[in-house]
Amino acid sequence: MRFKIDENLPIEVADILQKAGHDAETVFSEKLSGEDDERIAAICQKEDRAIVTLDLGFADLRTYLPEDYAGLIVLRLAKQDKLFVLDIIQKLLPTLNQQNPEGKLWIVEENRIRVRG
Repeated sequence: MRFKIDENLPIEVADILQKAGHDAETVFSEKLSGEDDERIAAICQKEDRAIVTLDLGFADLRTYLPEDYAGLIVLRLAKQDKLFVLDIIQKLLPTLNQQNPEGKLWIVEENRIRVRG
């Protein structure tokens, strides 16, 4: 799968996904830091990449229709420190190997994933 890692996540998220065999690019590495959500979303559509983000704005179904994207993966975590986020991404890998987020919104919480779309 192809992913775009938003600037609000550690760049190591891309490393974890790449080591698991996925194609993952970061907003930072593509010099897109500071771009608004709409531009990032449009780039994800063009590149056919699922966005992985902490930005709850991407969970707004009125603005971002899941069926228009390769996947919207929004982390909704009580703690957002680096080690905790990386642990959650590591725990997400088996689900990514079994299910494709394409056309869906995944709200990833500590103990569950809610799927919409």
